[in-house]
Amino acid sequence: MRLILLGGGTIARLVLEHLKRGALPGVEVVAVVGRSDSSRGAQLAREFDVPFVIGLEAALEKSPDVVLEAASHDAVRAHLVPMLERGLSVIVLSAGALGDDALREAAEAAAARGGGLLYVPSGGIGGLDALKGACAAGVDAVSIRVAKPPAAWKGIAFVEALGVDLDGLRGPAVLFSGPAREGVPHFPQNVNIAAVLSLAGIGFDRTRLEVVADPGLTFNTHTISVDGRTGRFQLVLENVPSPENPKTAWLACYSALAAVQALRVRGVRYGT
Repeated sequence: MRLILLGGGTIARLVLEHLKRGALPGVEVVAVVGRSDSSRGAQLAREFDVPFVIGLEAALEKSPDVVLEAASHDAVRAHLVPMLERGLSVIVLSAGALGDDALREAAEAAAARGGGLLYVPSGGIGGLDALKGACAAGVDAVSIRVAKPPAAWKGIAFVEALGVDLDGLRGPAVLFSGPAREGVPHFPQNVNIAAVLSLAGIGFDRTRLEVVADPGLTFNTHTISVDGRTGRFQLVLENVPSPENPKTAWLACYSALAAVQALRVRGVRYGT
């Protein structure tokens, strides 16, 4: 399986590290893709002795089968549809970009035309099997509470505009409460999991999102609640933040790795 990595951050490094120690048999990284020679991916590619290319067209010259997007909402908006039209399977981690209905519908249509796969893994949450089963019967309400230590919310324009003193918090502070469609764009690096939940469940408008900065937390804590005809369930995940990026759960990074492994192994599937 010929894989290109769109983005050169924590997730790309994790994949390359596993590849180097032989943990991804049958997978070859044929390129790391960046926007310029100064992109983080350029140094990462040199470190792991894999090609670095600038732009999608140069990447496609490497004849990839699968693209792992671990870059940004902008990268998804710019490249997802053209990649799917080329017949590539694309693992999308910046799932919040798919809150744009026009983009998502265009991507789904491109996947159908091109014969590739649009694959949005679970990221830093779980319970999507149960959610999809419940939705088949009928679901009344889905919510997710994303609570992280204050450091995870630094450098976000929306939070800065609120005027919250993240360093001075003495208790939990709600940064956003409302529909996922409204909240996800405010936190493009932090709450892609709410987008995944919306896509797998009852949509961006009906899925409720609460975003919390909590100085009492060590872990990134996600609480999912579902209420429907099959019953109710609540799932709480306490995720270790990525060592390199507190905005991202370590589980989300390994979810990307698991997605690559899932595409490598055909003919077997456990869970829905």
